[in-house]
Amino acid sequence: MIDMIFLLLIFFLVTADFRPQEDFLPFQLPPASAATLPVGQVEPLAVYIADSPGGCQVRIGDKAVEIRDQSVEEDLAVLIEKLRDVMNSQRRTTSDAVEIVCMPEVKWDYLAKIYNVLYGFGMTDITFRMTE
Repeated sequence: MIDMIFLLLIFFLVTADFRPQEDFLPFQLPPASAATLPVGQVEPLAVYIADSPGGCQVRIGDKAVEIRDQSVEEDLAVLIEKLRDVMNSQRRTTSDAVEIVCMPEVKWDYLAKIYNVLYGFGMTDITFRMTE
């Protein structure tokens, strides 16, 4: 008799459903309309950094800036202006993602300074694309 009770107890424990119901949260979907556009993730802003004699070249969109050893600070200021122009023309915000594509020949010092400029501009979602 005890065996039957334990078998029934195990059967009820195994077959019991302890999950909460899936429809317990009340919500209401907005009505479908043609005017609403689906919200998606914005394509990241690509910043290309290539090696050049005496410095590096930074290309953002259709704008390019040469950063030279002799005038790094002035060239970074020009980079900020070009970045502002590209962001305004593409209607981007500082919360949009940025993807840095750096060629292997570029000196680390230039990459760090360009990263600092982007971060100082207010862009915090910065990633690196691997190149080979």
